[in-house]
Amino acid sequence: MSLHIKREQTGDVAFLQCAGRIVRGEALHFLKDAVVCLSQPRIVVLDLTEVAMLDGGGLGMLVFLHRWTRDNGIQLKLVNPSNFVREMLDRTHLTCVFIISSMDDVLEILCTPTHVTMDVSRAINRAVA
Repeated sequence: MSLHIKREQTGDVAFLQCAGRIVRGEALHFLKDAVVCLSQPRIVVLDLTEVAMLDGGGLGMLVFLHRWTRDNGIQLKLVNPSNFVREMLDRTHLTCVFIISSMDDVLEILCTPTHVTMDVSRAINRAVA
């Protein structure tokens, strides 16, 4: 199984739903390009609910994306990591590095004065559906 990414952007919030494997090889380039090529987001949400495998290369790419987004004034949020992904983040102590949220937490954070609640909610619901 390879990596599949469903991308949705509403205003300055980008939501990327990842499914499959974030492992060395083409998947890493695909994930990097999906984030780096976004159109000026303020927040990037990576939904990791359906990620079945994450290796050292995948962890390295998540760290790269964390640094890249931070250096570009963008917030990176990991949402609902699968049990396997959460275990890998725990084992490597990367839970201290990333903002890990539930979908409800993200919706609450995104409902700020700069966003229309319904637009953000619709974007996330379309991406999850």
